[in-house]
Amino acid sequence: MENGITIWGRGNSTNVRKVLWCAEEVGIRYAHIPAGGAFGIVEDADYLAMNPNGLVPCLQDGELVLWESNAIVRYLARRYGAEPFAPADAARWASADKWMDWASLAFAAPFRDLFWNMVRCAPDQRNDAEMRRGQDQCEGLMGIADQALSDALYLSGDDLGIGDVPLGAIAYAWFSLPIERPDLPHLAAWYDRLCARPAFRKAVMTPVT
Repeated sequence: MENGITIWGRGNSTNVRKVLWCAEEVGIRYAHIPAGGAFGIVEDADYLAMNPNGLVPCLQDGELVLWESNAIVRYLARRYGAEPFAPADAARWASADKWMDWASLAFAAPFRDLFWNMVRCAPDQRNDAEMRRGQDQCEGLMGIADQALSDALYLSGDDLGIGDVPLGAIAYAWFSLPIERPDLPHLAAWYDRLCARPAFRKAVMTPVT
């Protein structure tokens, strides 16, 4: 396998989708091993030796082993990507990079409250107050992205870049949920542009479960 790259993780994980999408965008060949959830593997000794957290995704590229989805995206972009996806200019990289951490950290709790209650909990086990709170907070965060996208085609600037990957993976689940969403035209147009990309369709647009 060219580059000897292997990616572990179940395809319905937002964090795994990030890594698979980035791998597709930079055009590398890789082996994908479903892991986590119903696929198991993450509690096996061999896997824990690579990622002691027992979580996905995990990447191996030759002797290098990485976990944490944003770290993997940054590595793939720097190692195998090129302009404009992986900016060479430090300021442009940092400007895009901030959206990676913002999407991952700001959305972590509210999106989990919404998604887990709506998708992964049986109706009689849902916490409606928690779900509503999560949805309200997510709407506010999406509004921040919508405002940023009023001045640029992508969070990374004029072209798709690393800054779009984490929120793009979240946005797929957000736009797939059976909920009422506020009118955020710039966000919607950005999402349509993502959906037109073959790499996004292949790596991200898998069943939401």
